[in-house]
Amino acid sequence: MISAEARIHPAAVVEPGAQIAAGVEIGPFAVVGPEVRLAEGVVVKPHAIVTGWTDVGAGTVIFPGACVGEVPQDLKFRGERTRLVIGARCKIREGATLNTGTEGGGGLTQIGDDCLLMTGAHVGHDARLGDRVILANQAAIAGHCQIGDDVIVGGLSGVHQWVRVGRGAIIGAVTMVTNDVVPYGLVQGPRGVLDGLNLVGLKRRGVERSEITALRAAYQMLAQGEGSFLDRARRLADETDSQHVREMTDFILGASDRSFLTPK
Repeated sequence: MISAEARIHPAAVVEPGAQIAAGVEIGPFAVVGPEVRLAEGVVVKPHAIVTGWTDVGAGTVIFPGACVGEVPQDLKFRGERTRLVIGARCKIREGATLNTGTEGGGGLTQIGDDCLLMTGAHVGHDARLGDRVILANQAAIAGHCQIGDDVIVGGLSGVHQWVRVGRGAIIGAVTMVTNDVVPYGLVQGPRGVLDGLNLVGLKRRGVERSEITALRAAYQMLAQGEGSFLDRARRLADETDSQHVREMTDFILGASDRSFLTPK
C-alpha cells in the first residue's frame, strides 16, 4: 500500500507490496523492495537501496548510496526469511550497509531510535544497536554484536562478532575491539584496551557527580582489587548502592560469548 500523501519521484523504483506511509519521500533512482515498510516521514534519498524484509521507523533518513536490508555476509546463510528493523529518527549516511539477520542468530538485526550511522558504516547480521548510537565513518559492527544505548564507535574502528558493548561506552578511532566493553568504558588503541571511563559522555548526559565518583571508585576496584576480574565484580555487586555501578556489575556478570577488556 502506498499512501496518497507520499512523494515518490518518477525515476524511483518501488516494487509492488511495499508499504509506504504518509509523508514519505523517495528520490530519483532509489529502490524500495516488495517487503519494505517505510513509516511516516521517512526519506529515501537518490540512489539509496532499501530491500529485504525491512521496517524503517518514522522520520528516519537514508542517504544516497546506502544499502539497507540486503542479505547477510555469512556463508551459512541459505536464503531464510529474516528481518531488519530500524527505529525512528535515524540518520543512515552515504554508503552505509545494514544486513538482515540469520536463522542461527535469531533472525533479526535491530537498530534503535535516534542513531547516526555515518558514511560507510556497517551493521552485520543479528547485531542489536540501542538508542542514540553513533557509528563514525567506516566503523564496522560484526554479526551478533550487542551495542548499548549512547555508545559511540570512532571512525575506522571494528567490533568483533559476538562482542557486547555496554551503555555509554566510547571506542576511539582506528580501534579493533575483540572483547566485551563494560558500560561507560573508554576503549582506545589499535588493539583496543580499556583505558578508563567515558567521563565526558557521563557529564554531557547530566549524570550526578556522586554517581560519577562511585563509577570511578568501582573502576579502580576492578583494576586493582584482589581476586579475578569476576570476583571483584561480584564484590562490587554486593557492596554498591549506585545505579550506574550496578549496571556495570550486571553487565560483567551477565551471559557472554566473549571475555572482557579489563582495566589497565
